[in-house]
Amino acid sequence: MQIITMLPQHWEAVKKIYEEGIATGNATFQTNAPSWKEWNESHVTNSRLVAIENDEILGWAAITAVSGRCVYAGVGEVSVYVSANARGKGVGKLLLQSLIDESEKNNFWTLQAGIFPENIPSIKIHEACGFRIIGKRERIGKMNDVWRDTLLLERRSTIVGK
Repeated sequence: MQIITMLPQHWEAVKKIYEEGIATGNATFQTNAPSWKEWNESHVTNSRLVAIENDEILGWAAITAVSGRCVYAGVGEVSVYVSANARGKGVGKLLLQSLIDESEKNNFWTLQAGIFPENIPSIKIHEACGFRIIGKRERIGKMNDVWRDTLLLERRSTIVGK
């Protein structure tokens, strides 16, 4: 398996994996995958990765800026998604660690993630990569008319922003 830079031609596979995550009900509040244009404009261009094996995209990871204010230029929110047929094989952890490495090359000093408490595998992957739970956002949003909580996880770089 290789971790490579996500390219526009990967979008259809990335979108399919995103839709598989949406279908779990525990990956995101999103109910539909966006268009390439919308996704492309909402994610930073320098930290987008895919895991690929035998010409098949197994997962992807990317960063969204948390704010347009310059003081938060080094703070990003991570997204990591793994295809249904590749879950439990270490793809997510490899993607997240690679995303951390890429983010530090691009001067990110803090990465954060909002994860549903029910998404235990994602929480474990993030903790294994140095994230820590810093809080719980109670009843932060509704999904199918049910209030959902999210855990806020954070990782501070030991290289950038010291």
